[in-house]
Order: sequence, then C-alpha cells, then structure tokens
Amino acid sequence: MKTPVLKIEQFKQLEPLTDFYINTIANHINENKNLISKSHKHNFYLCVLFTKGEGIHEIDFSSYPIKPGKVFFLRPGQTHAWKFTSPPEGYIFFHSKEFYELKFLEHKLKSFPFYYSFQNPPVLTLSKKSVDFLQKKYEEIYHEFQHNEAFRALKIVNLINGIYIDLLREYTATINLEKFISVNYLTILENLEQLINTYFLKEKLPRFYADKLSITTKHLNRVVKETISKTTSELIADRILLEAKRMMVHSDESLTNIASLLEFSDYAYFSKIFKAKTGLTPSNFRKKYG
Repeated sequence: MKTPVLKIEQFKQLEPLTDFYINTIANHINENKNLISKSHKHNFYLCVLFTKGEGIHEIDFSSYPIKPGKVFFLRPGQTHAWKFTSPPEGYIFFHSKEFYELKFLEHKLKSFPFYYSFQNPPVLTLSKKSVDFLQKKYEEIYHEFQHNEAFRALKIVNLINGIYIDLLREYTATINLEKFISVNYLTILENLEQLINTYFLKEKLPRFYADKLSITTKHLNRVVKETISKTTSELIADRILLEAKRMMVHSDESLTNIASLLEFSDYAYFSKIFKAKTGLTPSNFRKKYG
C-alpha cells in the first residue's frame, strides 16, 4: 500500500488564490478528517502552531509531543500523522514552493534551517510571549485568506515571510548563525539530498555523490559536517533506514524482500543494522506501526 500524497487543491479554499491554504487547526481536522486520518505525505511546505491541546505528532517515524507553544515544519515528501489526547487549537498553513519563491526571487525556502534539510529538527517550542505575538500574525493571514481583497496573495506571502523570520530567530537562538550564512553550502546540501533520494538504492559511497556534484569527497564531507553535523555516509545510511521504515509500514513486502530491495547482503545483517539504529527488530517495528 502506497503512502497517499495529499495536494493543496484537495483542501477547501476560496478562489482564485491557489497554492496556499490556512485554517484553524480545529476546523482543519474536522473538515478534512477523511484526508488526514491516516499517515500521509504532502507535496507542499507546512507550518502549524498549537496554542492548546496535547498529543503526539509523528514525522518520518519519530514522535514529538504536541503541547501549547509547539510549532511544526514539514517539507514535501515527509510522512506524518498526529494523535490528540485533548482538543487542539491553533493555526495551520501550507503552500507550494512557487507561492513563496516567485515573490522572493532572491530568497529561498532553503534559507530557513527548519526547511533546508530533513536532518534538522522539525519542531520548535515557543514561550507564551512568543505564542501570543505570532498568533496575531497567523490570525491576520487567516483574515486575509477569508476575504478576497486587492493584493491578497502578496500580503499573505509577506506575512508568511515575517512569521518565518521570527521563527528563524527563535529556532537559531542558541545556535551560531554563521553556520547558516553560506548559501553555497546550503545549495550543495540540498543537491546532495536530492541525489541521495534518486540513487541511494544503488549508490552507497560518498565518492559517487561528490563526483556528481563536481567536488572532492573531502569537501563534501566538510559541507555536510558544518551544516548538519554528520558525515556523508551517515546521511546516506539515514536515507536507507527511512526507506526501510516506510516500506515496512506502507507496503506488504516481506521483511526479507525489503532487505533485498534495499540491497543488504542478507536479512540477518539488515536486521542487525536496523536494531542497532532504532532499538527495535524489523518485525517489532512493523508491529508497532502496523
């Protein structure tokens, strides 16, 4: 069974604004429960602010607590689902890459650390003061979305940009901002992740990706280390592990076949590596998420 990929146009919105959606989280869940009741992927960027409620948000098989003040970020292609133990409140918006970047030709979404790599934490915890401040901005976007007035899209994009900048400052409050300055490094990292997504089943060595990027393996490792504090080999291994998890949960393939499809020498070796990385055997992982 393939993981469903949801598209922005599936969600109710006013015309003629396209490539953007915003709603209160309570309304969003109620109006789209048939779309989002199961684990799914998106083809857009998503940002959600919780002001009330508790539960668990699962993103690519990692669990994060939902509490007031939590902000979550998702890039296209990530698998997620949430389970609430008390009714949530807050706002959710999502948009295509083009909706944002066509208005900011010199500024890209990858400039924000919560979007430029799958390796960076997809969650931020805000103080009560920051929540109150940002909630007003979300409410202003929601108001603009509901009223088809002149320059509606332009105002919404500018409001989103303001929110992203505020969240960037919170996100990097305890991190040396110098590591986010090099646009060249961010571009290499983005291109590397795209290449790994394309070739990881066949190509497991950093040298292959360095050659594709026309740089040395040493420089590639330096870029990965300075941007996400990992090696290129670790990044490749992470992608293989994520694919293993997705196949276990979203396909009917046997565990032996999954090991073979991922080109492990045998199931025993695959199981050993998987347990070392996750703390669970493949069979126990499938039971947990099945």
